[in-house]
Amino acid sequence: MPRRTPPVALTAALTAAALPLSGCGGVATSSTTTPLVDHGTVRIAESSETPSFDPYSAFGASQARYAYDSLVDIAPDGTVVSGLASSWQATTTTATFTLRAGITCSDGTPLTASAVARALDYAGDPAHQLAGAQTVLPNVPFTTKADDGAGTVSATTAAPFPFLTRTLGLLPIVCPAGLDRPEALDRTTQGTGPYVLTRYSPGGPYEFTVRAGYAWGPGGATTAAPGLPDRIVLSVVAQASTAANLLLTGGVDIASVNGPDRARLAGHGLATEDVATVVGLTFFNQRPGRALADPAVRRALVAALDRQGLANVAVGGTGRPATDFGAEGAVCHADLAAANLPAQDAAEALRAAGWTRTGTGPLGKDGHRLRLRLITSPDLGPTLPPAAELMARTWTALGADVELVTESLPALVNAMYQTADFDVVVGSTPGFALPVGFIPFFSGPTPARGLNFAAVSNPEYDTLVAQALREPDTTGCGTWNRAAAALLRSADALPIADGWSTVYGYRTTFATTFGGQLVPTSIRLHR
Repeated sequence: MPRRTPPVALTAALTAAALPLSGCGGVATSSTTTPLVDHGTVRIAESSETPSFDPYSAFGASQARYAYDSLVDIAPDGTVVSGLASSWQATTTTATFTLRAGITCSDGTPLTASAVARALDYAGDPAHQLAGAQTVLPNVPFTTKADDGAGTVSATTAAPFPFLTRTLGLLPIVCPAGLDRPEALDRTTQGTGPYVLTRYSPGGPYEFTVRAGYAWGPGGATTAAPGLPDRIVLSVVAQASTAANLLLTGGVDIASVNGPDRARLAGHGLATEDVATVVGLTFFNQRPGRALADPAVRRALVAALDRQGLANVAVGGTGRPATDFGAEGAVCHADLAAANLPAQDAAEALRAAGWTRTGTGPLGKDGHRLRLRLITSPDLGPTLPPAAELMARTWTALGADVELVTESLPALVNAMYQTADFDVVVGSTPGFALPVGFIPFFSGPTPARGLNFAAVSNPEYDTLVAQALREPDTTGCGTWNRAAAALLRSADALPIADGWSTVYGYRTTFATTFGGQLVPTSIRLHR
């Protein structure tokens, strides 16, 4: 029986654990000039535990980079560079990759083209319901073909898809031993990556040990480089303030910190790499019977909001209203929100839609009050509850009956993907690096058959997406942006603020890709 993963694609849709499919990152700047330390240990703070290291699960996908490789990699400047494949070519329906020679799995088994094709087929099989793999692979069916003699593996899609190199090429490849016993991938790793998981403790810490002889990392990176740590230890540090304290005292070597704690880390000689994010990405439940199924109500509520005030609250200072659903550096990112979000008199728009109130009384229509259940979670960022509170005050003043609920992350996920008991949900995310990543959240079936938890239905978006899928790679950016604009005009979702978190290094330097994901072979430990 195939394993089933829980519907927690929130890790890709609303949290900062989105997979780095493409887009820009950077190399950490630092005042560190001390000599490199060979064969050392680097301690990394993670904001949440990893219950499974299966790279195709929703939980293990974000940690896959330590133990698993992909066919290609994304450099910090956003360009595609070699990984397991030394060369590649793609159209909108076919991608072919030629493997490097001499690649071995962590158990010593040589990696073949057939093994890669098997991993692609396994991850892409819808019967397995692998949430982590779904956030990487094309959202169209595909078939694979391998030639072990030539060392080539190819995939052909059933329908056009423009980003095959940046999707198929970026899937973590699980070796045959892992696919033979997939249930063991929760606590062990079976990949070709630079590290192997050697210690797992529930709730952390998790320890990775370097592989000798590894020479097929991004752009040909190897584990023989001076200063590369022999061990990487991941510890769970839930609070940003605690992570900041540990950085200042040397308790951890690398940590991501957002919010006001960033200010007190300045001037201490730490390596820094800023990570763009979208704070307060908001969805509206459009299921039949819900008030926000009416686009006129959604548009009115969005128009009533003070976007600059919300942005200031969302970033904990002087903010900038978000320009797009994804963060800066994402492929096809553009300044779309200001020109396309509804701008109208909210009270008048609600009256036109049949909602009336007497004096300062509640809004009503057909004997029903305008009731909204607004949910968020501080687990997604400390400024989200205050931002949601400002939303609630604005809509209450307009006449809505707003129930503001602050949930734990598991409870929020349950409301989104199980009970559907919400009208508005406010989260935080770097978004997806490719515009195709948003498709299952803005169209298609609702859970449990799909990921469209807000039941968005926008025919204009669907039509433009169908057109964009036939345009190769970034040539379709104009069409993708028109599709996103259609969502904004319909108030199907609202990005609140463009924000930043920062990855800090104590005695370390490193590179990151989109979303702040560390490149393991770039980490260097200093004295």
